[in-house]
Amino acid sequence: MSDHEALQETIDAAFDEGTHGTPAARRAVDAALDLLDRGEVRIAEPRDGADGRQWIVNQWLKRAVLLSFRQRDMETIEVGPFEYRDKVPLKSGYADAGVRVVPPAVVRHGAFVEAGAVLMPSYVNIGARVGSGTMVDTWATVGSCAQVGANVHLSGGVGIGGVLEPPGARPVVIEDNAFIGSRCVVVEGVIVEEGAVLGALTVLTGSTQVIDVTGDEPVVSRGRIPARSVVIPGTRQKDFPAGTYGVPCALIIGQRSASTDEKVSLNEALRDHDVPV
Repeated sequence: MSDHEALQETIDAAFDEGTHGTPAARRAVDAALDLLDRGEVRIAEPRDGADGRQWIVNQWLKRAVLLSFRQRDMETIEVGPFEYRDKVPLKSGYADAGVRVVPPAVVRHGAFVEAGAVLMPSYVNIGARVGSGTMVDTWATVGSCAQVGANVHLSGGVGIGGVLEPPGARPVVIEDNAFIGSRCVVVEGVIVEEGAVLGALTVLTGSTQVIDVTGDEPVVSRGRIPARSVVIPGTRQKDFPAGTYGVPCALIIGQRSASTDEKVSLNEALRDHDVPV
């Protein structure tokens, strides 16, 4: 049995049997969170198969996060002139990790931020992962367990939702090279695939209709933005007892060009489709 398998066995037993207070359970939870913090394991990971890329949730790691809240006591944390009171320590070691962190950005221990990422005043919650070259812009939030890939831009005020319970629930995933426009909200395990562009104020929940309007007929889906799609917020008409009203949706209006450099194609996508950012 590998070290990770042994940790998983201990954590699963503590979660199922309510034995989280034992010394063995405490050691296993601390070890799991340290692994998450160093990026040696992750809450969810991609696997490519015959049906395309799927994101597999490592439930035992989510269970470790949940158990840590039961095990730990509140403590006062002092950072310069700031004082916090929490059960989770703050992440440290940014210089060695090669990460730029602009005050007063906050990352909780148990989140992994890869070398080359830039965090403007923002928040990254426990269990989350932020890839190399990604910009987390001012007042953007990366929720618990969210998986943000490499070379992503989370614009100002973006809200990437957290998903902790139930442990098997898929977290929000933003794949590599995506661009998330200002004040967008992505929650409830939605996947934004590689290279996609979300125009400003786009809101994506698990039940939001994603409507591809690039063909002769609309194509409706939910929970996933296809790779390289250009998306803007829209409305659709729905009948209610009190009348007909516009309900929010997301409109796929085009694709990023594959023939040019990524930065150039992004600018072209926004300009050609008149997408606000």
